[in-house]
Amino acid sequence: MSTKPTATEASSVGSATTVAEATRAVVREFLAARVAGDTGRLVELFADEVDWLLAENPAVPWIRPRSTAVECAAQFTELMEHTVPEDARASVDAFLVDGTDAVLTGHLSGVVRATGKSFEGPFALRLTVEDGRITRHHLYENSLSIAEACTP
Repeated sequence: MSTKPTATEASSVGSATTVAEATRAVVREFLAARVAGDTGRLVELFADEVDWLLAENPAVPWIRPRSTAVECAAQFTELMEHTVPEDARASVDAFLVDGTDAVLTGHLSGVVRATGKSFEGPFALRLTVEDGRITRHHLYENSLSIAEACTP
């Protein structure tokens, strides 16, 4: 019994690796654009229609439903308007890629401008990249801490 992959299996592995590498590259570009505040680049990276999930939170002005590239990119601008940018922190503990899907986990913190209150907690972000653009953005975070920081 041979343990060497067949040509078809080797091709599938190579294709999967190429897809994962492309996904990783787009996610890195996304992170760099977020850090730089480059909303124009974010618009280019998001697909025309995005499966956006971020638990609705009426107390938090920057958290709302979104579905277009422009709306998704605008979330960064709205976040910066309502928080103190120099107090914003985010660290990534894990960056996992499987084909078109990427999952990042880490910790984030910040201060709400209107109240001066801080928020913090772990996060998980699931992104899907298809044809070089982000088609899914699901963010799970400590929404209670954020809502409390937004409440006067």
